[in-house]
Amino acid sequence: MDKKGCIVMSKDRVIIFDTTLRDGEQSPGCSMNLQEKLAVARQLEKLGVDVIEAGFPISSPGDFESVKMIADTITESTVCGLARAAEKDIRACGEALKGAKHSRIHTFIATSPIHMEFKLKMEPDQVIQKAVDAVKLANTYTDDVEFSCEDASRSEIPFLCRIVEAVIDAGATTINLPDTVGYAVPWEYGDFVKAVIDGTPNSDKAIFSVHCHNDLGMAVANSLAAVHQGARQIEVALNGIGERAGNTSLEEVVMALETRKDAIQCETGINTKEIYRSCRLVSQTTNMPIPANKAIVGRNAFLHESGIHQDGVLKKRETYEIMSPETIGLNADNLVLGKHSGRHAFQVRMSELGFDLEGDALLEAFEEFKKLCDRKKEVLDDDLIALIDAKIATADDKYVFDHLYVFTGTDLTSTATLGVKIDEDVKEIATLSDGPVDAACKAVEEILGPQYKGAFDMQTYRIEAITGGTDAQADVNIKVLYKNKTFNGHGLSTSVLEASAKSYLNAINKALHWEEMNHQKENN
Repeated sequence: MDKKGCIVMSKDRVIIFDTTLRDGEQSPGCSMNLQEKLAVARQLEKLGVDVIEAGFPISSPGDFESVKMIADTITESTVCGLARAAEKDIRACGEALKGAKHSRIHTFIATSPIHMEFKLKMEPDQVIQKAVDAVKLANTYTDDVEFSCEDASRSEIPFLCRIVEAVIDAGATTINLPDTVGYAVPWEYGDFVKAVIDGTPNSDKAIFSVHCHNDLGMAVANSLAAVHQGARQIEVALNGIGERAGNTSLEEVVMALETRKDAIQCETGINTKEIYRSCRLVSQTTNMPIPANKAIVGRNAFLHESGIHQDGVLKKRETYEIMSPETIGLNADNLVLGKHSGRHAFQVRMSELGFDLEGDALLEAFEEFKKLCDRKKEVLDDDLIALIDAKIATADDKYVFDHLYVFTGTDLTSTATLGVKIDEDVKEIATLSDGPVDAACKAVEEILGPQYKGAFDMQTYRIEAITGGTDAQADVNIKVLYKNKTFNGHGLSTSVLEASAKSYLNAINKALHWEEMNHQKENN
């Protein structure tokens, strides 16, 4: 960064701009609460991401608060807010980013003929003027301003060169040429980026960025083609989540640059050993499972079943592996803790796993660990990570799980007695149903009151084991529909029924928090 806090361009350095918390969260059902967003932002900072696009402040009070909270917390990465080329958007961004050590305003307007004619209903010269005015206003809040030509890949190059020249003169330091609808192919997109850079007289005064969508499955390839032709910032999301088919996958782009330095000759500032942890956190937080065959972080990414492959790997790993699992943070040394492990050993291991726990946070986590030890013979690293992730997921919950007793059996009506802590009081209620999971979920609704009976529609129910063994923790993830909006729920326990009740309760907490935020917005 220079003296003003702006990122300085280098011919062999690619800036990683992460939009997991903005574009990634726009995936259906991927909404996060404030604590979850902060946890992801902190992990992105630990990962070494250069720019964190924290949200779209004008879009909702919740988004404004999350951007503000992240801006007030993150110190190493640049915190960015998105704004349309509109005064109210930019001022909301500026206010939300006030506390940031390094801030960026990312403003945009559509530049393709189809968008200008049918969406904006503006002439090209009007679009240029609006873009220039937006950049100048953003400059009053920060020296780091990014301008995006929405739908750039379907825009006319001569017009792009005109508007890019104008916004650079107005103070834009980064120019984004997004493939907004995932229409481009690599060779075409690379040439397109080069044509805009070469055709803009003052292009040397800005960093060129690309934001590719994966509608045709070519987001990563398009991004790398653009880097080959002069782009020096790639906009990405963990696990490739985002609108429609998603965004360029951070882990894939970074490991491609890391593994093929010989071909691309560029590097990033990413700490690759934090990749697996980062992807897993986002997967659990958003209730978006990572496909087993997903490149880099999928369960099968480093597995070899073929006898020929196994033989080769045993003789020399590099025969069939182009990178080691340790490179992305998959540690073969899975330390086992148990009920006799002390607080210091627990703290040391959590620190090694990337969690710096102190004070009350350490005491609370250690208490949960001890409870888990009473239920499991061995507590593995994955158990510890899941334990902390579950605490993050429920940190903002008003209704907190306390206890559950279930009576069920073959040809028996299931009875669930559920206790939920509301403030400092525990409310208990019993319900009947054909199945134990349904009985536990109905008990949750009964505790909330008659106005919520039947208000929550469970769309999906997914369960997986954190580790192997019959005493493994169950990780239950659900999606609940409430007032035409989907909310994720996350629950963890060695009991499937307890994990289910926790997950349902977590989703409902998020739904009611969203409703409360909307009421506040309407009243203001």
